[in-house]
Amino acid sequence: MIEVLTVTLTALLAFSCDKLDTIGNYSVRSFGELLNNAPQLVSKDDVNRGWSFAAPDNSVRFIWSKNYAESPRFDVMLEFDAAPFIAAGLDPVLLPENFYYNRESNLLIVGTKLGTEQLQYDGEATPLASYERIVKLKRQSIGYHGAADHYGISVGNGNLFEWAKDLKTNDKDIVFVLNPEPFIAAGTNPDRIEGWLFTKVTVDDENGRPVQVDKILKPFNLL
Repeated sequence: MIEVLTVTLTALLAFSCDKLDTIGNYSVRSFGELLNNAPQLVSKDDVNRGWSFAAPDNSVRFIWSKNYAESPRFDVMLEFDAAPFIAAGLDPVLLPENFYYNRESNLLIVGTKLGTEQLQYDGEATPLASYERIVKLKRQSIGYHGAADHYGISVGNGNLFEWAKDLKTNDKDIVFVLNPEPFIAAGTNPDRIEGWLFTKVTVDDENGRPVQVDKILKPFNLL
């Protein structure tokens, strides 16, 4: 009887925590609104076994997997034109292992593996359903950037894709965010990266206190 009560209590606590996860739950709704408002920027990505959301100028894409067991390299990633970074001094060979440089296409990818699971879906695998799997299985990857009123997904090591909580009231609907440290270490002058903004961003530290950190940004307003 005690064992049954323990199992029931554990299930109730898990259900309650899931219901109380406002960032995770609301990020799903917000991400769905983003996809619905810019369907022309969303596409299937067969190479990476998932989906992509491209910048309006096609200079950078956020890519997320629909099945971690099939992802060839990363499960979430940013793919972007390497040319402005190389022009600013970057030597791609000096970048760390969470980067991949495709010389033929002159594209850089920064990303991370989330797992090796064979993802299961209740119905059809869709871009939103694959995002929901991230929230459900890899909740630590999802965050909220209060200073910008953005939800965001980490692609590892301080690199992110962010989108506005409310597209109608925010002048930066999507932002591709890069950590400048590995680029600087690989010879890049971050002030000279054409088309990207090197600036300080206010974020919350591990204790919830606001601090400023350096980031390389590419923001877009979609509406």
